[in-house]
Amino acid sequence: MSENKVLVEVNNLKKHFPKGKDLRGRDKSVLKAVDGVSFQIRQGETFGLVGESGSGKSTVGRCLLRLYDYTDGEVFYDGKPLGKLGEKGLKPFRRQIQSIFQDPYSSLNPSLNVLELISEPMRIHGLYRGEERKEAVAELLEKVGLKREHLYRFPHEFSGGQRQRISIARALSVRPEFVVCDEPISALDVSVQAQVVNMLEDLQAEFGLTYLFIAHDLSMVRHISDRIGVMYGGRLVEVAESDELYDNPLHPYTKALLSSILETDPLKASQRIQLETYAAGRGSEEAAVLREVSPGHYVAGDYGN
Repeated sequence: MSENKVLVEVNNLKKHFPKGKDLRGRDKSVLKAVDGVSFQIRQGETFGLVGESGSGKSTVGRCLLRLYDYTDGEVFYDGKPLGKLGEKGLKPFRRQIQSIFQDPYSSLNPSLNVLELISEPMRIHGLYRGEERKEAVAELLEKVGLKREHLYRFPHEFSGGQRQRISIARALSVRPEFVVCDEPISALDVSVQAQVVNMLEDLQAEFGLTYLFIAHDLSMVRHISDRIGVMYGGRLVEVAESDELYDNPLHPYTKALLSSILETDPLKASQRIQLETYAAGRGSEEAAVLREVSPGHYVAGDYGN
């Protein structure tokens, strides 16, 4: 993996939202949703991004998709900066960079059947024609565990897990290189989550995909990710290979996040660290600079010394 080229580079990314206006119409203050985040994703890997709700992880994903303009910093895709491109300049990248969102109930147009939903991106990007397009959609359905007979059904006729499979097929319909997976399993039943993650891994191997996998806990992220970045308060506080982060967390917020994972062992469950412990503690006040404390393991502040 380390020999693969860098496909996505995020450099000092900032996204601030105004919190309100004064009597003169000027911004009173800003919410620093993302405040100086930098990382790289190599071609063919899965980079997990985790943190509590409000940590800024989904905002990072939306910046990568250019659904948000950045306040500062830059995102490079295959060496090309995306920040200053208009819609015309972004069109080639819109095909290469696709997304899967959390809620399959709201991400699918209820008035379109499955064939129309999945073939619409193909039409926009000029891929396939007529029966060839229909056949391509049918093949994608089979790859995500659905059947050809589902082509003419509508979203309300499917379960949540099936709808997410349709969303995944739609994302892959234009043959992208990079997919932003923003909480793609959190709205699904626990019994379905592992199935969807395993399917994403199979599709990654088959199509040579690169993933940004955004989630709020580390349990499933560890399974799918090669490396994981932990976000807190709009900043990255730790980055490491998946097993290394799980087995040797250094930042107190990472430790707290890991301890919040449901634990069946009562003895271990009693040792959970409360996330609130660090809400106003040392971890939130340390400088955002990440230091490499061992090969490939980076942490903010002076933890790990």
